[in-house]
This record gives sequence, structure tokens and C-alpha cells, in this order.
Amino acid sequence: MKPGKYGDGGGLWMMVSPTGAKRWAIIFRSQGRLREMGIGAYPQVSLAKARDLASEAREKLALGLDPITARQEERAGAAQEAAKAENFGTFADRFLKQATAGLRNAKHAAQWKSTLDTYAAPLRQKPINLIKPVDVVACVSPIWLSKTETAQRVRQRLEKVFSAAIAAGAYDGLNPARLKDNLENLLPKRSGPKRVKHHASMPYGDVPDFVERLRQRTAVAALALELVILTACRSGEIRLATWGEYDAAEKLLRLPADRTKGGRPFDIPLTDRAIQLIESARKLCRSTQPGDYIFGGERKGRPLSVMAFDMLLRRMEREETTHGFRSSFRDWAHEKTSFRREIIEQCLSHIVGDATERAYLRSTALDARREVMTAWGRFIEPKAGNVVALPRKRKAR
Repeated sequence: MKPGKYGDGGGLWMMVSPTGAKRWAIIFRSQGRLREMGIGAYPQVSLAKARDLASEAREKLALGLDPITARQEERAGAAQEAAKAENFGTFADRFLKQATAGLRNAKHAAQWKSTLDTYAAPLRQKPINLIKPVDVVACVSPIWLSKTETAQRVRQRLEKVFSAAIAAGAYDGLNPARLKDNLENLLPKRSGPKRVKHHASMPYGDVPDFVERLRQRTAVAALALELVILTACRSGEIRLATWGEYDAAEKLLRLPADRTKGGRPFDIPLTDRAIQLIESARKLCRSTQPGDYIFGGERKGRPLSVMAFDMLLRRMEREETTHGFRSSFRDWAHEKTSFRREIIEQCLSHIVGDATERAYLRSTALDARREVMTAWGRFIEPKAGNVVALPRKRKAR
């Protein structure tokens, strides 16, 4: 048979390629456009089968449907049904493979798998679309009161797996591992006196390890968060920093009065590592004009989202707040160094002392603050046996 196309009638055609390969196609007009839909190769699809498929396509056209669109929807529906029939264990394994593919820390990926294998074992053989909140409760309730942190971590990881399943069409309805207005009504209440809620802070001894993990990430938010920790600044002071405020020659970030909580200009001393972070951000910037943000957001001309740091902390499975790192710094400075209290508070941009003392501090504090921040930078620098030389006890002046 010579190359070309041969009609069978009713829109059914056999297409013959120059190599002699034959395939079936249905040619039809939909919304004024001539369209072609392939229905298989010959002889795998026989003439009789091709005629049946052509007849089905004409029926759809008579109903005002586009056969190609209808076939795509049918295939998508079939794929969703197949996904819904998948066991939780199979879906979770596939999710973990994708979610941990970019992690450099193999230990963290192994913790994810171990958590689900150990505590979510009863769910593994269940079809994922049939799992209910009571099934999740059965996994976490035995450790809900005795191993509170582990139980919370199990629930959070299950919630992420089900969020992925919902997005993939493998699960319908609300996330069965969600706590608020859901599992909290089924799990036993944790007793204990209510405490005033402060910004959750990380123990300063944990900060070096956290910084090490943070450096395994390459996102702009990771660079900015490390600078927040290194400078003990408020998150907005770094998140909204512009290139015009960066003084590389003097190793300072110069905040104008309208950018500080106290309404007064404030110079932030920058360590060598702080400058490295800013210069790394420069390579990622679309523009470095004075008014441009050092840590730009996804949209051009916009800063990082106000939620960027908190979202990053949650992804790293930390319950602390960004603001809490200021407390980590203060605890370290007061407990592990002999720096003067008022200098430590100045590092946090706090107003201390009377008018005379503040006037004195304005003229002397920058060098002293640079010394404090340099020591803090050495302390949080990840390295084996993270030893930091602390200043000697100085005589009161």
C-alpha cells in the first residue's frame, strides 16, 4: 500500500507512512476546526474495532462533545480511580521518594521513613481513599500522652502525605490527619497548667546544628534566615533590607529610623559570614539598585513573604519562631559570656539606661556590639567540637 491516507467513510481513515506503517485516525470538525484523533496502529487495532471507535466518536459529536476532550477526561478519571485504589503504603513510599529527593541530609530522609514505617504501619495495607480520622487516631493515640513530640511529628508527617494525596486526586475530602477541628476532638486532652505563650525559642546549644542544616538549603529564604540568626535582628529588618542600606565598605547594614521598632536609625555590624550571605543573595537578584530588596520574593520588585521564615522552619520540622532566635542569642550572651548587659541589649536594638547613658552608648557601642556579634557568629558556626573563645571577665567601668 502506497504512503497516504485512505478513507473508510464516516470520518475513519487509515494513515500509511513512507515506511509502510499503518495507523487509524478519526478526522472530524469541532467548533469550526478540523481535528484528528489517533485510535491505534493496524493490525493491533482491527478494521472492525476501528469502525466501532469511529461510531463512538460520531455519537459524542452528535451530543455536542469533542471526542478528543472526552477521551482525555475519561483517561484522567480512570487514573484518579486507579490512584484511589492505591494502598497508603505504596503512595507514602512514592511521596517520600519525591519529597526527600532534594535533601542532602540522608539522616533526615531516613527519619521520615522510619516514622511512617513504625507508627503508621496499620495504615499501609489500607486503600488510601478509605482512611478516616479514626484510623489516624489509632496510630497516634498510644503515644499521644507519653511521647508528645514524637506523636506530633507522626501526625504532621501523615498530614503532609494526605495533603499530597488530595492534590494528586488519590483522596477525596478533608485531610484526615488535620488536628484543628478534627483530630483534637478525638484524641485525649493533654493536661497541665496553661502558660503564657512566648515566642518559641531554640536552645542556643542547638543553633549550630540548625545552621548546619540550614546551609544545606539554597533558597533565598534560607540565606535570609541565617542572616537573621547571625545578626539577632527582627525578621522584618532583614526581610525588607535594601541594597541602599548595605554598606560593604564599613561592614554595616544601616537601617533608617522608619525601619526600626524604636523609630531611630540603627547600624547593624556585619561579620564576614554575614557579608558572604548578602553577596550570595546578590547572585540571585534580578536587580541590585539601591531601592531593590536584598532578599527578593518570587514576584519582581517584592520582598520575601512575611511567612517565608515560618514556612521554612515548619518544613525543617522546627516549632520555634523566627523571633525566638533573638532569645537564643540573649540567653547565650548572658549565660556564656561576660559582655556587659547594656551592650547585649543594644545588640538587640533595645533602649537601655537613662539619657546620659544612652548618649554614651551611642558613641561607643558599635565596636563593642561588633565584638559581641563576632563571638556569636563563631559560636553558631557549624564545626566539630564547636568551641568558641569567650571574652575574659572585664572589670566594671
